[in-house]
Amino acid sequence: MIPKILVIDDEEHMCWALERAMRQEGYQVLTTTRGREGLELIKEEGPSLVILDLKMPEMDGMEVLKKARELNPKLPVIILTAHGTIETAIEAMKTGASDYLTKPFDLDELKLVIKQNLVMSQLMNEVNFLRSELTKKYRKMVGESPAIKEVTRLIEKVANSNATVLITGESGTGKEVAAVAIHQNSPRRDYPFVPVNCAALPENLLESELFGHEKGAFTGAVARKLGRFELADKGTIFLDEIAEMPLNMQVKLLRVIQEKSFERVGGNETLHVDVRIIAATNRDLTSAMEKGQFREDLYYRLNVVQIHLPPLRERKEDIPLLANFFLEKLRPTYLVNKISDDAMKLLCKYNWPGNIRELQNVLERAAIISHGNEITANDLPREFQAASVKSGGETVVNIPDTGISLEELEKELILKALEKSKGNQTRAAQLLGITRSALLYRIQKHGLNA
Repeated sequence: MIPKILVIDDEEHMCWALERAMRQEGYQVLTTTRGREGLELIKEEGPSLVILDLKMPEMDGMEVLKKARELNPKLPVIILTAHGTIETAIEAMKTGASDYLTKPFDLDELKLVIKQNLVMSQLMNEVNFLRSELTKKYRKMVGESPAIKEVTRLIEKVANSNATVLITGESGTGKEVAAVAIHQNSPRRDYPFVPVNCAALPENLLESELFGHEKGAFTGAVARKLGRFELADKGTIFLDEIAEMPLNMQVKLLRVIQEKSFERVGGNETLHVDVRIIAATNRDLTSAMEKGQFREDLYYRLNVVQIHLPPLRERKEDIPLLANFFLEKLRPTYLVNKISDDAMKLLCKYNWPGNIRELQNVLERAAIISHGNEITANDLPREFQAASVKSGGETVVNIPDTGISLEELEKELILKALEKSKGNQTRAAQLLGITRSALLYRIQKHGLNA
């Protein structure tokens, strides 16, 4: 949308000059010489930005500013006046003015101030939208099992503190959901939540992403860039997969935790931030420390409060709640509103190596291929319908009403055994209770040599 600018100035020639200049910049422009009419235009037209003269008859600019802020607290207002003093400037900024220029002013400077304020307004709108979406997406930890109730209790206790939190658990258990829940229940909830996936960023870019860089700091650094820590000031930074952070970066992170300060890459200025750190990992950091892959001093700085998220296989009583939670999110898109009893039984029996993320993906796939408004057992992937491998003498195979293919079942079991043994054919044969030569024959039979 083309930004709409409202000019409120009692001098008609000023309104004309500003209207002409702003239209040349591509903006829509409304003008008025009266404060009360300006307020009506704010109500009716919803401008993107207001340029307001401070000294006007009937209703002066300061009164208009106060009422404009009541109508729209987020509306950028730039004050113009020929009677500028430090006192009026301070008062205008305290009242909510975005900027303050004195007449005569440089037109190019005004254009720059307008552009900066429009960009800032747009960014704030996007942040507020994303924050509301984030809150809706991660409303709460779903589940009634004792394990998840303990997690919820810890989140509630730690949220109001500034303590650094380390969240552990397998991939897909909801570590980011827990981090967002801590942020949303903390006094920092109105400030940014900035996630960083330490494993997704190359080592040579990670420092720049975290701490920013100055123009010319390296090839391609054509402008100053703010880092994630700077963007998260007064809020929360979430360092996911912290165990994948290189050792040299661990040293720099330790300094930020200890001193709350850092320098941008290529810069000399020391920046101070007030940021809460939440870290997460799916690896055993104790083992990583023993191998020299993770600093012990950093571990103890991060591990002030530890929250462990249990895998889904250890909280199977939560599967129906989680499944219906995801179904509610899928309903508007795929028109499914029910999971059949047979399908729910299969979901509860499955071992879920991919945890909650896998459950969400399985349900979305089932919703896509479903022929009606109900997800049935036949809509679930083959491994749910054909085989559910267990131990301890329990049932090894579940046969669905549609039947199963023995060839496909054998192939599936061989693949699972090879996966579990990480490709070790001797170990896979032991898991299946056959000889290695018999396994090799079946691998060739099913065309699994590759």
